[in-house]
Amino acid sequence: MRIFSIIVGCVLLSAVIVDSFQTVILARRASRRWRISRAFYLSSWTIFSAVGRRIKTERRRETYLGVFGALSLVSLFALWASGLILAFTLLLWATRGRMLDNSSSFGNDLYFSASTFFTLGSPEPGIFWVKFLIVSEVGIGYSFLALVIGYLPVFYTSFSKRELRISLLDARAGSPPIAGELLLRQGRNPDKLERQLADWEEWAAELLESHLSYPVLSYFRSQHSNQSWLSTLTTIVDASALVMVGSKSDLRLQAEVAFAIGQHAMKDLCAIFRKDPAPPSADRLPPADFLRLRDALATGPIPLQFEEGCEARLQKLRAVYEPYANALSIHFMMPLPHWIPTGRVHHNWQIDTPDRTSLAGR
Repeated sequence: MRIFSIIVGCVLLSAVIVDSFQTVILARRASRRWRISRAFYLSSWTIFSAVGRRIKTERRRETYLGVFGALSLVSLFALWASGLILAFTLLLWATRGRMLDNSSSFGNDLYFSASTFFTLGSPEPGIFWVKFLIVSEVGIGYSFLALVIGYLPVFYTSFSKRELRISLLDARAGSPPIAGELLLRQGRNPDKLERQLADWEEWAAELLESHLSYPVLSYFRSQHSNQSWLSTLTTIVDASALVMVGSKSDLRLQAEVAFAIGQHAMKDLCAIFRKDPAPPSADRLPPADFLRLRDALATGPIPLQFEEGCEARLQKLRAVYEPYANALSIHFMMPLPHWIPTGRVHHNWQIDTPDRTSLAGR
C-alpha cells in the first residue's frame, strides 16, 4: 500500500507540474492529448454552458457566461494547488513521517502538507526523506505563488489588447459588427481600407498567438454582450472575402493575407478545442441578401466590381472558413455576425452621424 501511495503521489506530482508548465510558461501549443487543464475545461464548460443554454434572456445569459473565464482560471489554480498538496500528502504518508507528537495518519499528513505548501510553519520532522519532501514542497509552493503572480499580468494584458481593437470596431461596423458596414465606412480612399485590413491582419495574428498560448482567453467574453472576439474575427474574414472577389488592385492582395491569417486562426482554434468543422444550419448570406450587398458596395465610397460568377467564388471562399467559425460559435455560444444589417445598426455608445454611409439605409 505504501509503494502504491508513492507511485500515485509521484504520478500526480509530475502531472500537475507538467500541466502548469505547459499551460502558463510554455508559450506554444501543447501536443499532449491528455492534460489536467484540458480535462478540467472540457468538463466544467460542458456543465456551465448546459445551464447557460437554458437561460432564455440574451443579456442574462451573457452575464452568466461572462463569469466562467475568471471563475475557471481561479478554479484551475486551486485544482493545481490541491493536486500538489495531495501528491505530497501521499508521499509523506508513504514515508511514515512523524511529527513531534508521534502521531501518523493520512489526515495529519494532509494538514502537514497543506501547512508546508502555504509555508505556515510546522514541527521539525525527524526522517531524512520527510525533510527532503518538506523542502521540496516549500520550494514548489513558492514557485507556484510566483507563477500565479507573474501569469495574471501577462494574461490580462493579452485580454486588454484584444478588447481594445474590438471596441474600435464598434464605430466602423456596429455592434455586432457587420462586414458590409465595415467596407462602407472607410471613406473614398482605397488606401484607408487597405491600411484597415492590414491592422486587422495584425490583430488576427495576435489573437492566434495569444489564444494558442493561453486557450483560456477564448472563454473570456467581451465587455458588451453584443461583441465577441469570434464575431470580430468572422467579420474581418467576411470583409476580406468580399474584397477578394470585388477588387483586382493591391487592395485585393492585402485582403488575401488578412483572409489567410483569419481563417488560419479559426482552424487552429478548432484544433485546440478539438472541434470538427460544421457548416451553419442556415445560410448567412442568402442570394437576395447578396444582391443587396453587391449593389450597395458597387455604388459605395470605394466601389467594388463584382463580375459574373462572383457569387460562386464567394461561396467557395466561405466554405473554407465558415464551418470552422460555426463550430467555434456553437462551442463558445457566441453568435456569428450578419453580412448585412437586419435592422437599424446599433452602436454601444449610440452616436449617430447623419452623413455616415450605412447599408442599413439602403
